[in-house]
Amino acid sequence: MAGPNRNLGLTIVSLGGNAIIRRGQRGAIEEQFDNADRASSVIAGLAARGVPLVITHGNGPVVGNIVIRNEAAKDVIPPMPLYIAGADSQGGIGFMLQQTLLNRLMKERSKKDVATLITQVVVDTSDPAFKDPTKPIGPYYTPLEAETLSKERGWIMKEDSHRGYRRVVPSPRPVRIIGSTVIKRLTEDGVIVIAAGGGGVPVVDVGNGIVRGVDAVIDKDLTTALLGKDIGAVTFIDLTQVDNVYLDYGEPGQRAVSEMSVVEAQRYLEEGQFAPGSMRPKIEAAIGFLRSGGREVIITSPELAEEALEGRAGTRIVP
Repeated sequence: MAGPNRNLGLTIVSLGGNAIIRRGQRGAIEEQFDNADRASSVIAGLAARGVPLVITHGNGPVVGNIVIRNEAAKDVIPPMPLYIAGADSQGGIGFMLQQTLLNRLMKERSKKDVATLITQVVVDTSDPAFKDPTKPIGPYYTPLEAETLSKERGWIMKEDSHRGYRRVVPSPRPVRIIGSTVIKRLTEDGVIVIAAGGGGVPVVDVGNGIVRGVDAVIDKDLTTALLGKDIGAVTFIDLTQVDNVYLDYGEPGQRAVSEMSVVEAQRYLEEGQFAPGSMRPKIEAAIGFLRSGGREVIITSPELAEEALEGRAGTRIVP
């Protein structure tokens, strides 16, 4: 891999949901801002190299907390649908990343602008995910509460980890990103854009281009890959909880992969090497991004991002 001064070109960076609330934390706002600042240090380092950037992010812990607040206050104010909670999380997380990144850039005397966009992502109502919802969201309920919610609200409830019942929602694939041309224009003007948080607000086309929100959760890496294609990004950096992609992960003989081709990634995928809901969508997103014209994908932890860009850490996937 080339050295640290190589030209990355337009780069899209995906931050995992744990970038804002880490495991074991309560999620206090001070913790969230501290975590956002750490994530922003990585982005500021890229910006200092003159790399044009678009940032996406997960929202898992945050949107779950918003849903819990919804339920806790449902007897006081009407609870909002899940897609509104998703939009709320996009705005809140985007604000924290935008502020901490601007502060980092200010300290480095950089005059770059940063913009946060609430992003709608079109999904297909015929997606099989709508017939088989699997993504748990929100608090745990007793069997009686679950039965009541199922009858009153039409929610699909499933037992989760022997801790109680949770609502499960569809996780359809992204089809089209509304506003990707705007994001592209902003990057061409030198703006760092934060967009498609949490995979975007899921919407469906009800005819003649009219859209409406739908309760679902879109995988943020699949959305990131699609957005990268739309804006012509050449590099996709996926920052997550693990330092590398591993084969035989969790087994005594697990092996870190430093580099692989799309063909190898596809083969490992078909062999079942990557767990659904974990590394599998990241590899699927990487394959989709590279097959649509991307030049490289880097998967690693935020702490090793600089080393990964220098070829000394992480996993690099190439066409």
